[in-house]
Amino acid sequence: MIQPERIERRNSQTVKDRRYVLYWMQAAQRAEDNHALEHAIGLANQRQKPLLAAFSLTDDFPEANLRHYAFMLDGLRHVQKAMAERRIPFVAVKGDPAANIICLAKQADAVVVDEGYLRIQRQWRQSVAEGIDCPLEEVTTNLIVPLEAASDKENFSAGTLRPRIKRQLDTFLVPLKSEKLRKTTLDIKIPNRIDLDDPKLLNTLKLDTTVPVSPFYVGGAAEAQKRLTLFLQKKLDRYTLDRNDPLLDCQSNLSPYLHFGQISPLTVALAAKDIHSPGRDNFLEELIIRRELSHNYVYYNPGYDDFEKALPPWALRTLNFHAKDKRPYLYTLEQLETAQTHDPAWNAAQREMTLTGKMHNYLRMYWGKKLLEWTPTPQQGFDWALTLNNKYELDGRDPNGFAGVAWCFGKHDRAWSQRPVFGKIRYMNAPGLKRKFDVAAYIRHIESLADDR
Repeated sequence: MIQPERIERRNSQTVKDRRYVLYWMQAAQRAEDNHALEHAIGLANQRQKPLLAAFSLTDDFPEANLRHYAFMLDGLRHVQKAMAERRIPFVAVKGDPAANIICLAKQADAVVVDEGYLRIQRQWRQSVAEGIDCPLEEVTTNLIVPLEAASDKENFSAGTLRPRIKRQLDTFLVPLKSEKLRKTTLDIKIPNRIDLDDPKLLNTLKLDTTVPVSPFYVGGAAEAQKRLTLFLQKKLDRYTLDRNDPLLDCQSNLSPYLHFGQISPLTVALAAKDIHSPGRDNFLEELIIRRELSHNYVYYNPGYDDFEKALPPWALRTLNFHAKDKRPYLYTLEQLETAQTHDPAWNAAQREMTLTGKMHNYLRMYWGKKLLEWTPTPQQGFDWALTLNNKYELDGRDPNGFAGVAWCFGKHDRAWSQRPVFGKIRYMNAPGLKRKFDVAAYIRHIESLADDR
């Protein structure tokens, strides 16, 4: 049974008696541990109807490019195979998601969709809710605790959200039972249908091709599961002590897969929670509390990508007060993007991101702090951090990414000692990196990755 708190009715239309129940797959691109899919199957079985699962591929998702789409299509091909194994009709269509789903809903009893938190995702869901004559139900499946069950407002630190989530884990951190679809035959012509196995599919999309496909990350649930297994078996014990050292490779590297919904946080949390490991609690803190805090942020703060609206008042005051302080260095966006600064560690971190599609998490903090320090204004630094993060990171354009950039400028943090440029924003510097890990070895490592390409 799907917990009722996970299900939100998005319009007041009545259920129709037509050809099928429609499951609109958008943010949860998987066939496993997917509450929205299981709810749709249950509804189809209850109504003795087939289920049609549909994904709409648009080539104008804000800031997405060839790197992101190649990774996503890897995952969608796995979805196609997994759905076929479960005998669930699955189609991919090309075009505007809202328009395509409204069209498919004309033959549907009801529509079920996974939840979305970013502006564009919410706009799509609102357009569908208003444009169809049957119910739209939105189901939480990419969070452990449904967002509105955890809090009805923006929380300004992990400290306030943590107890709200922890007291509900017994309710929501539980295995999801899958249900077999009873009626599996559906003969229907689908407009705008595309073949996910077409090797030329990427070339038919109007994409920014300046960011190449990552040679280090392959998309899909199977690859995500491999990385999870490796992390739990080889890295979790060392996670607390060694996760901030990029040379020791103690992070899970699951964020791209979580971003595209190719693996469920429930799958990850259930696999980790019963392991008696010194790294378990810190890992679950990041996976559940910190990650869900970022979703709370983008959901309740519509200005999550706007410097003036994203940051807490104290951070804005101190940054604006120091906005005219002399910067030790100033760089253009092009210099930053091509890693042409005076700082070899920062340059290596930037190259790691542009080359692999994922910068080490500890270096992301340093990277963002320096963008505050080396740009003409705090707002410029904030905007360029989002631009670069969203362009190159496979997990860019994600609540975690928006929150991570904002954290570098004071979000979800407290005031620290006053200093030039930063004001009371937490400061990081190169000597601090050297106390954490062998910076010279990290730089050599990134150079070797580049040479291998």
